[in-house]
Amino acid sequence: MAVDEKRWGMLFCPKQSARRSRKYLERLEKILAEKGVAYDLVQSESTKGVGRLVRMLVNNGYKTIVVVGGDSALNDAVNCLMERPVEERAGISLGVIPYGVLNDFAKFWGYREGDIAATVDSIISHRVRTVDLGLMTYVDTEGTSHCRYFLDCINVGLIADMMNLRRQTRSLLGSRSLSFVVSALLLVFHRMEYKMKLKINNDMVDRKVMNVCIGSGPGYGQTPNAVPYNGMVDVSVVRSTGLLQLLEGFWLLFTGRFLNHRGVTPYRARKVEIIKASNAYVGVDGRLLGKLCDSCTVTVEQEVINFIIPS
Repeated sequence: MAVDEKRWGMLFCPKQSARRSRKYLERLEKILAEKGVAYDLVQSESTKGVGRLVRMLVNNGYKTIVVVGGDSALNDAVNCLMERPVEERAGISLGVIPYGVLNDFAKFWGYREGDIAATVDSIISHRVRTVDLGLMTYVDTEGTSHCRYFLDCINVGLIADMMNLRRQTRSLLGSRSLSFVVSALLLVFHRMEYKMKLKINNDMVDRKVMNVCIGSGPGYGQTPNAVPYNGMVDVSVVRSTGLLQLLEGFWLLFTGRFLNHRGVTPYRARKVEIIKASNAYVGVDGRLLGKLCDSCTVTVEQEVINFIIPS
């Protein structure tokens, strides 16, 4: 039996303890019932399960797919959608109810994690905008070529290294908050510069840098002027600095003035080539991918995903 096209296929991605996730889900389901929303809900038990469940929803004919999660879950969803033919993808709309560690793409459109009712109302209104995706083509440490799409940003260098440290400390300590504090302290004794060679437009950057952020969206404050509908990406190249300047950079990042830092050089481009990156770690939309062992290219796919935005 075909699924009603107005029926939502919902994917719930828990981020906290089972008890807190259950309470959040109960609150969400109560709001959906009050507003008369017809939906079917599936729950991901791990990050690897997101892609499989999105494929299942698409294969079962759902035309509105709503991710209850953060940027990483959205990233998995758009990569699954990009596997489908253009004609099929054109009939599918992607929505988000922000419930992740990072919700930068949702925040860009004005969605707020605590305001479930307003977010559900926006999805019911079904105002759709076709957005761009960044596309990263790279080779992993085993020599295998990959393509990875992103909604928000790619980080190469320090920020991705921080993700790796946090993942390692969390596996040992268990606590998300404690692992963040410990990984921040370990960073003081960690490598903080990478020899990189980049081609951005016609400019060559060949020097030691701390981090490169390539954003189709806000980039967690590092590419604050980037928008996912102009066919371009913003790039922030952060030069190697001393500890005090590093602390100043984090302060400017948290206060929304990152581009004012003297060590940051901003660009806007249609194509970015990372020719050399000294085996730096790379993170995509808040998720660690691993190390780059070869060159990679970042381009933009214009107007390829139907995203539901606030009315």
